[in-house]
Amino acid sequence: MKGIQVQGTGKASLTELPLPQRKEGYAIIKVMAASICGTDVSTYRGTNVNVSSYPIVIGHETAGIVEDVDENNQYGIKKGDHVVLDPYLYCGACYPCSQGKTNCCETLHCLGVHCDGSMCEYFAHPVHMLRKVPQDMPWERVPLAEPLVISMHGLHTCQLKAGEHIAIIGAGAIGLLAGMGALAYDATPILVDVVDERLELARSFGIPYTVNPAKEDAVARIMEITKNRGVECVMEASGSDAGVRSTLDYAAYTGRIALTGWPKHEITLPTNLITKKELQIRGSRNGAGEFEEAIQLIYTGRVPAEKIISKVVPYDQLPHMLGELSEHPGDYLKVVGLFHREG
Repeated sequence: MKGIQVQGTGKASLTELPLPQRKEGYAIIKVMAASICGTDVSTYRGTNVNVSSYPIVIGHETAGIVEDVDENNQYGIKKGDHVVLDPYLYCGACYPCSQGKTNCCETLHCLGVHCDGSMCEYFAHPVHMLRKVPQDMPWERVPLAEPLVISMHGLHTCQLKAGEHIAIIGAGAIGLLAGMGALAYDATPILVDVVDERLELARSFGIPYTVNPAKEDAVARIMEITKNRGVECVMEASGSDAGVRSTLDYAAYTGRIALTGWPKHEITLPTNLITKKELQIRGSRNGAGEFEEAIQLIYTGRVPAEKIISKVVPYDQLPHMLGELSEHPGDYLKVVGLFHREG
């Protein structure tokens, strides 16, 4: 079979790989669609510190058809089911796992990062980590459930409620999906980014407010929108120094903050301001238990996630698109590769 493999910095190709063999507790998935994540791009660039060695098969936003499975499995997964992969492999025994926080497993392995990923024609995956999707859900939309899970986990982490305002810092795929998720739950998102084109895109998605801190006083604008209160919630999805620091200024007194972006280094914060405003700051990593929610939000159209798709290509063009995303990141949000043409 063929798969998308990164051999080293700036080197990716369509590579011949051995077909996977099914073992106990696993199913063989005929991959139908996979989308490129920023993690895949950083692996291609050689800047992903979590990738210990090359070559590596990338990909963790993956959907397909169950090709082979033990029909007596306790999870109700059958041959022919349409599924999306939960790509975060956890141990089930450590303290976070015992608390249901499998997304924070002490030995967490993400497909395409800590081990070979699922951007290939067939893939073996644990049965209990397959999530069924409706049979008539378009294949190019199914992989988007994974990034939407991350977005929804951020919204849940800061306990966003209907009627509240949320400032979302970073108008990439995760931030835009979070904005649409906030709208689906009757909250008011404010997208913050320094790229006008991304903010224009956000407005075209129905996001009511956008702020460019490079061109205006972001705090003053947010205070204006919220009638001098500040936002009840902030979701940081850029991972930038300025983005993380600004969460404290945008938040209302007793505001709730979810840190979803991954800074590249340690960031200094004024803890006196955190104490003064009694801010609630929580990390938000991946997701735990949100796949079914994300699937339904996309399927019903409450979150029109397909709007973030910049391009759909045959899977053999994915190595080229990795280079395009690396060289011209501003030109794309999400690229989806289609594998087998028919189910």
